Amino acid sequence: MWKEIEKALKEYDPKQLGQQKQFAVLLPLVETDGQMNVLFEKRSRSVSQPNETSFPGGAVEVGETYEEAAVRETSEELNVKPDRIKIIGEIDFIAAHSHVIRCFVGKLSVESIDEIQPNEEVSEVFTLPLERLLNLQPEYHAVKMKVEHKEDFPFDLIANGQRHKWMSARQLIPFYRLPDQYLWGYTAQFMHRFVQIMKAQKSADTQRD
Repeated sequence: MWKEIEKALKEYDPKQLGQQKQFAVLLPLVETDGQMNVLFEKRSRSVSQPNETSFPGGAVEVGETYEEAAVRETSEELNVKPDRIKIIGEIDFIAAHSHVIRCFVGKLSVESIDEIQPNEEVSEVFTLPLERLLNLQPEYHAVKMKVEHKEDFPFDLIANGQRHKWMSARQLIPFYRLPDQYLWGYTAQFMHRFVQIMKAQKSADTQRD
């Protein structure tokens, strides 16, 4: 039996438990007139979460990597050729019970966002100066997740039965207040994390100088 166990685990590739859906997004950077900008989309009414502000992205298809999915989805949604999208790197990702979302930062080679004619999934695109976002602090608001059980839940198989203390989930959701636009949820979370990474790099560079 020991040999069977060792053989089964020797080259086993560990994976996350559960059936999480896999998504990838791109945080697109566009340089215009010497200024670095972040590009955002507004989702059209033909897709889920209409009118929401988001980054380009979507589900990872069978046989492709997260990075490939981010490039493909960006190319499709913005109607730009893949060779105009250069991946710079990846930031922290989100791993929830039902899904995993990985975020890549990339350079979008366009002279102006007026060149971008998005597909039917996107109602419009807009940019915000990165410098401005570096100086904005999002608000974080808490929500509580309530555990509910169906009538046939097997409490008799739990030591304390219905008195079992379930872990209460508390989630902090970020919001950016902007004059003409708004950012919240995962988009705001990725944006804030990128800002934190950039500030940490600037601080490290200053200390070395």
